[in-house]
Amino acid sequence: MEKNNLNDISSLESRLEELKKEKEELLQAVSKIDGAYLSSYEIRPTGRHLLTIGEDLIQDQYAAIVELVKNCYDADSPDATIVFKKILNEDCLEIRIEDHGHGMSTEDVINKWLVPSTNYKLEARKSPRGRIMQGRKGIGRYASSILADDLTLITIDKNGIETTAYIQWHEISKYKYLDQIKIPVKRRQTEKSSGTTLIMRSKLSENNYWNDDRLNKLRFELKKLIPPKLDNLIEEEFKIFLKFVNFYDNEVTEETINPYPILDYYDYRIYGKVSKDGIGDLFYENHKIKNAAIEKIELNKGNTQCGAIEIDIRVYDRDKDSINQLISRGLRDENGNYVSKLQARRLLDSVNGIGVYRNGFRIRPLGDPEFDWLKLGGRRVQNPSMRIGSNQVVGYVHIQSEEDSGLEEKSARDGLKNNEAYEALKRITIDIIRELEVKRFNFRRQMDISLNSNKNKWKIEKLYSTDLSDSVSKTLKTAEVSEDLINQISDIISKDNIKKNEYFDDIKQELAIYQGQATLGKIINIILHEGRRPLSYFKNQIPNLEFYIDEFAKKRDDYSYEKIRKIANGIGENAQTFVKLFSRLDPLAAKKRETKHDFSICDAIEDALDIYKTELENNDIHIDLQYSENIVLNGWKEDIFSIFVNLIDNSIYWMLEKECKVKKISINGIVESNGFKIDYYDTGPGISDEFLNTGVIFTPEFTTKPDGMGLGLAIAGEAANRNGLSITAAHTDNGVHFIISTQSEDS
Repeated sequence: MEKNNLNDISSLESRLEELKKEKEELLQAVSKIDGAYLSSYEIRPTGRHLLTIGEDLIQDQYAAIVELVKNCYDADSPDATIVFKKILNEDCLEIRIEDHGHGMSTEDVINKWLVPSTNYKLEARKSPRGRIMQGRKGIGRYASSILADDLTLITIDKNGIETTAYIQWHEISKYKYLDQIKIPVKRRQTEKSSGTTLIMRSKLSENNYWNDDRLNKLRFELKKLIPPKLDNLIEEEFKIFLKFVNFYDNEVTEETINPYPILDYYDYRIYGKVSKDGIGDLFYENHKIKNAAIEKIELNKGNTQCGAIEIDIRVYDRDKDSINQLISRGLRDENGNYVSKLQARRLLDSVNGIGVYRNGFRIRPLGDPEFDWLKLGGRRVQNPSMRIGSNQVVGYVHIQSEEDSGLEEKSARDGLKNNEAYEALKRITIDIIRELEVKRFNFRRQMDISLNSNKNKWKIEKLYSTDLSDSVSKTLKTAEVSEDLINQISDIISKDNIKKNEYFDDIKQELAIYQGQATLGKIINIILHEGRRPLSYFKNQIPNLEFYIDEFAKKRDDYSYEKIRKIANGIGENAQTFVKLFSRLDPLAAKKRETKHDFSICDAIEDALDIYKTELENNDIHIDLQYSENIVLNGWKEDIFSIFVNLIDNSIYWMLEKECKVKKISINGIVESNGFKIDYYDTGPGISDEFLNTGVIFTPEFTTKPDGMGLGLAIAGEAANRNGLSITAAHTDNGVHFIISTQSEDS
């Protein structure tokens, strides 16, 4: 009976081949008829398609292992074990990925695991235990094709059914079409617990990829794969183990992948959550201060355009003293020994970067030291005292699913697609980093850490002090040197000091010129805007003038004459705009400073306001000026002009940036018994008391503007000092309050 069935099957197969041949002949005949409809055909991927998924869509061998570890997480396993094993007598390198998850049934293997790019994880979204699925492209398992020559899948489901499948990757490429490939699948009952093991083998003599350097790189990738736990973001712990069997001699070693210990020894940290509406609570810590209080920062950024995020940024100072402090806080190597300064620096070099994580796993290469996706290095070059560089920071930014955030992963697993959501993520991350930078800068100023401008100014002033002459005189008297000789030596030192002080005065004058030019550069956009209108008039009216001149020459008529007169008057009025503009700006652009002279403070203020006249009017910013009487100062008018240009520029920026409902600048001047006082107010967002108390706002390079250089108020402070004035910022409930006043005798 069984033999007859086999004969029948053979006969049917033979007849099927005959029918296929007849069909081909018929199709060839029909194809000769122009425009003939043949039939509908299936798209049939080649066998090479599976290898393309592994070789072309998986970035590298590290990415391949990461994808397979993520599959262990999706299987609800509490852990993943990566095993490297050498089998010398078989010339074999074996790589195994083992988990203790729920495993797969035979049906799952056939209908899901063997189906390329299946969307079952995308549809399910969550594992049976509630984990959000990591693998959603349906390609992770084919990553094994770049790790070894073949793959054996052994999986056991909750009922104890063990299913085995075997794939030889080089054989697959021989098949013309994907549907011709036959993968042997076996099943049997077992008493073993559920879980899945992938066994990948290749010839040891042909696979020398995994040397010590690459294994260290793998450790790095695995350590950064899972971030520190934040507010129970990951409900249950997921551990990763790395095991070596006969890989190093005949030993068996196993290690647990733990986060780098340096993560707990940061200098500064900012962390918290921001909702998709841009409202959030952040917390700032400063480990430079023992038992310092944790500061709360409230945010309201408006719609993030990239969903809700959770963020943790840790920053490290890299000067010598800070590295010593880092070690003294307890930084040790894996053997429990304190690291050296060189080791600490190398550790920072290897772990730095701000990673982006989804559902607890990093999206490569965001967070790699060499992938500065936030361009922190470029920001630091512009303002090194204020900004942090990419080699100073370790960070974690947790994002929502693609559906909720708009942040889409590339198919090749090499980052996020460059869309509007990605740009928004960069913006809000930089905004949060800026909050930390401002607080760090303020603290470092108070501690006098690495503020070169102030240090250099102090050094110059000390260079030209009279301390040396006094010290020398005392020393010579102690040595019983004659009074005449002491006087001669003191006279030489005194003359030298006089000459140096002259140089010092020249340096201060040069500095004033540079600061004036910096202020000029700050208002260049206003200058261009103001100059564009008269230039446009000249460009449009000069051809008309030429036309009516020709007409008047021919006709000598009143109409042409009136047109010429009107255009000429317009040219004169617009030229006057340039005359006024340049007369106000000329002192700032001067190559040499004039001598001090009496001038009206009120005129200097009004000149500064006039520069911004158009912008003030266009943005409905009201100006309120009140002077008790004309205030006269003996000094440099360009300095006072510069002070108020910088104050007005800041006021306009912040009132527009924060979309203040009431936009107003008030300037009140009064004459006092010992001089005068000018109160400057605006209705902007104001300055925090923290910055007011320390005076950090007048420090060069300090800024809270996203792209600010931190020069404006520093220039204003220097300009006030040169003219015997002080400028201070006072507390006010609304907006800002600056006081410019005559310095007292003892100040």
